[in-house]
Amino acid sequence: MEFLVRPVLTDAELNGLFAAAWPGHRTVSFAPVLERSLAWVAAREDGRLVGYVNVAWDGGVHAFVLDTTVHPDLRRSGLGVRLVRAAADAARERGAQWLHVDYEPHLEPFYAACGFRPTAAGLLAL
Repeated sequence: MEFLVRPVLTDAELNGLFAAAWPGHRTVSFAPVLERSLAWVAAREDGRLVGYVNVAWDGGVHAFVLDTTVHPDLRRSGLGVRLVRAAADAARERGAQWLHVDYEPHLEPFYAACGFRPTAAGLLAL
């Protein structure tokens, strides 16, 4: 397994991974997201994209984990935790002091395994 920080990723391979991992995924261009990201981490196995996580940021000391995605064939293998930890390292190396993540209640054990502690937060659908 190879982990890469800020590698070149094509829309085709990202959309392929997202389509496999997220039912109902619609093909999108990832360029606008990656242009604004502090970092992203990709996991490749034998050259195939099997994992991805994005790190958005506020331009200062706060970074945000988004779109943690693992190919269904590799779920529950520890790949997701390794991706998020690599993303945390990349954010730290780029000057972030805080890493945030929002998640649904059933994902709390996963993000706890990544080192996050629960906090109160608010959400407004727009």
